[in-house]
Amino acid sequence: MSPSPSSHPAPVPSPAPMVSPAPSLCVSLGLWQDRPAEEALLTAGAADELGYPSLWIGEMATYDAFALATAVGLATTRIRLTVGPLAVAVRDPMMIAMGVASVAGLTGRQVDVAVGTSSPLVVEGWHGRLRARSATALRETVEALRPLLDGERSDFAGSSVASSGYRLRLPAPRSRLSVAAFGPAAVRTAAMADGMVLNLVTPASAERLIAQVRAVNPATSVTAWVTAAVNPDREAVDRIRRAVVGYLPAPGYGEMFAEAGFADVVAFARARPHPRELLAAVPDELVAAVALLGDADAVGARLSAYAAAGVDEVALVPVSTGRDPGGAATLKALSTAAAG
Repeated sequence: MSPSPSSHPAPVPSPAPMVSPAPSLCVSLGLWQDRPAEEALLTAGAADELGYPSLWIGEMATYDAFALATAVGLATTRIRLTVGPLAVAVRDPMMIAMGVASVAGLTGRQVDVAVGTSSPLVVEGWHGRLRARSATALRETVEALRPLLDGERSDFAGSSVASSGYRLRLPAPRSRLSVAAFGPAAVRTAAMADGMVLNLVTPASAERLIAQVRAVNPATSVTAWVTAAVNPDREAVDRIRRAVVGYLPAPGYGEMFAEAGFADVVAFARARPHPRELLAAVPDELVAAVALLGDADAVGARLSAYAAAGVDEVALVPVSTGRDPGGAATLKALSTAAAG
């Protein structure tokens, strides 16, 4: 028998005032696949107008990340852009460097970049590329990409990644380079870069990963993408539930959710039920374990838990709903904390 989800909105911690320490806040586009794609520009515009310092622009099934970043840069006034994480099995270092320099040159904005290994669905299914030796490809991409971003001529030959003789014809963006990490090999690679980015993690899981990366490089900065909905309605909570489902059976993520108290749901997910059955089995409490839900004070208390885990910056991923297109209301409610 499958676990039964809660029939009520996700429980949240008791309201508490914003306490220190608190991570700095930025924004990441949600790219919600069941919402209009153009809402990404609503999110970007709200983040810029509300004074958030930077915006992460990922890539899913709609816009090309560099095209969207260019559109965002031309439609906003000052917000710093980070493109990625980009899948290293899909984009080579030369392509990434040229893309980043293109966005920076066309928008006049500072543009940073993040790389990661992505998922088998994206790499092997959508793109038809091999994902084998992805940890090696990630490390070698970081080694090859850093000189290119600084305007140097490429001269790298690894076992999975190579580039020789290319130099940017556009001004070098001199971008910060971050690595999306969850497993040990990716964490070690993140220690070679400027920063590590975490996605869909509990504070406890974030704390372990941060301890691992800082054991290698104490100066590594850490950003955590955390989905947020202030005063969420049923639509918002259900949207996050749908986004979480695919992670439940995955190695590492399943263990994280089991540690958070949802071992029965993970076991059910690994039994390969029908997706509808698995979605129905995800309780709201599981959603709340990896999200920022509740009123602004409750979200503030939750942000403090990430800060206590060692997270330097939380990238708010605002949930887009019919009541809150682009998550603009959530961003506005939390903008005071971002300014502070």
